[in-house]
Amino acid sequence: MNFDFAGKTALVTGAASGIGAATARALDAAGVAKLILVDLNADALGALDLSCDTSIHAGDVANESLWDLIEAEGDTIDLAVLNAGISGVGAPIVKMRMDQWRQVMSVNLDGAFLSLRTAMRKASQGASIVLTASVTAVKAEIGIAHYASSKAGVMHMAKVAAKEGAERRIRVNAIAPGGVDTALWDGVGFFEDLVAKHQGDRAGAIATMAQQATPLGRFATADEIAGQIMFLLSDTAGTITGSTLVTDGGFRL
Repeated sequence: MNFDFAGKTALVTGAASGIGAATARALDAAGVAKLILVDLNADALGALDLSCDTSIHAGDVANESLWDLIEAEGDTIDLAVLNAGISGVGAPIVKMRMDQWRQVMSVNLDGAFLSLRTAMRKASQGASIVLTASVTAVKAEIGIAHYASSKAGVMHMAKVAAKEGAERRIRVNAIAPGGVDTALWDGVGFFEDLVAKHQGDRAGAIATMAQQATPLGRFATADEIAGQIMFLLSDTAGTITGSTLVTDGGFRL
């Protein structure tokens, strides 16, 4: 499906890699006039090689001052993909430290709130916003109470925002991926162990994990999730708001 976003201004957080970078490239290919890109990694943002006008903001999405600066630039936002997030260090609830809990909540929920607030304040009439949640918000898994709870909060915040924005025809939806082959897995203990068992073959470790976890036997690519986000942003999804698209290869089943 070809999308046409000519002349529009889009905000993308977590844009330096993975789903965020794939979405920034897809928006650029669809003709957006300007991309407002946010991520901690300024070098990676600058290396995206985009053809449209870009405004790069390197910083923590949970820092309110960052959003004050973006709002002060004066751009009207037509499209927003609020994707920044971290997985954090996993642990059972009884062993999880408060600093581990707060680190994930700060980025995934506080950051989502601040970025959503700015997106809605600066939104044009009929703007479209997508927040990245996770299938773990609807399916319980051991050791990720902080991550799953933050993403459940993101899903419900999208519903509230959809109702609040409806008068201005602002659509707000969430996307809840299952396994996606991105760098988010790197540094996660059990995945690093699995890579080691595959003699360093990361792709083989991803394939094994996907076959074990999903009926479809594979994880999504970042480009596939970006395409689904593009659909939610587009006029084709013009009556969809306050919804969550779960895209998990059947993981919930």
